[in-house]
Amino acid sequence: MKKILIIRLSSIGDIVLTTPVVRCLKTRVPEAEIHYLTKKQNQPLLQSNPYIDKVWLYDKNFSELLPRLRAEKFDFIADLHKNFRSRHVRMKLRKPSGTFSKLNLRKWIIVNFKVDRLPEISIVDRYFEAVRRLGVTNDGKGLDYFIPSEEEVDMSLLPPEFSTGFVAFVIGGKHTTKILPEEKVAEIIAGANKPVVLLGGMEDMERAGRITASAGKNVFNACGKLTINQSASLIRQSAQVVTNDTGLMHIAAAFGKKILSVWGNTIPEFGMYPYLDGKPETGSEIFEVKGLRCRPCSKIGFEKCPKGHFLCMNDQDAGAIIRSLNR
Repeated sequence: MKKILIIRLSSIGDIVLTTPVVRCLKTRVPEAEIHYLTKKQNQPLLQSNPYIDKVWLYDKNFSELLPRLRAEKFDFIADLHKNFRSRHVRMKLRKPSGTFSKLNLRKWIIVNFKVDRLPEISIVDRYFEAVRRLGVTNDGKGLDYFIPSEEEVDMSLLPPEFSTGFVAFVIGGKHTTKILPEEKVAEIIAGANKPVVLLGGMEDMERAGRITASAGKNVFNACGKLTINQSASLIRQSAQVVTNDTGLMHIAAAFGKKILSVWGNTIPEFGMYPYLDGKPETGSEIFEVKGLRCRPCSKIGFEKCPKGHFLCMNDQDAGAIIRSLNR
């Protein structure tokens, strides 16, 4: 087997969760060229991965890209996205392929009827269904994340008091119903026994400013100031990570950090929890408000709570998170 194409178009966390498949393919079939197709904006996540020989970037349409992919004459396609676009690529390339179960029906049942028929298995292990016919199995070494040397963050960027250890607090998220309210974030920071670095995108800068002003402790606001790889570098150098269900949570898992993950309208049972297999005992914990009849209300998220009360985040036990953080 000479060439294998992996397809995962988005997003940050999902791409990081495919890295065990990438590694195991390369080690199981070392003579093969491993190619990876993703959206253009995700290139930084893969550019330094030593198990990938070439990254193909999708931008808006496949009209120019498909002839070039066809010319590669791939021997096998591992579709780790399994949507209309990835299926379109498979059909056009007409090569042997494998995919995985997205469990959409079971997710729909638990969202709409609160009946749990989901298997107790991570999305990582479900991804391996796509390469089973190649004899590739999970090596149990966990997730990978590789930071380009030029994007490693020097600790001199932070105030001197951060040099003895700090908490990385990921305050952002793709959907509002997966984001811990800023009042809760400020409360947790106020109770923390270490300084805190706030991580997030440009869209989180204003909220991060209010959190910094109200927390009353040593807080460094890095939201909107760093690349994804620079944010990953700070996560790698942190003592522990508090995070919503978002992409940086999975990057933290790749580094084997102690992760305190806070869950709103989504649930870990969907299989997207921090994947720490192969990592030493981290003391990681999942925080969620159990017993809500409305939860989960979506397998992805909303811009606002459909019920208006947002109890899945407003009722989070900040004290419990602080106690875990300070242990």
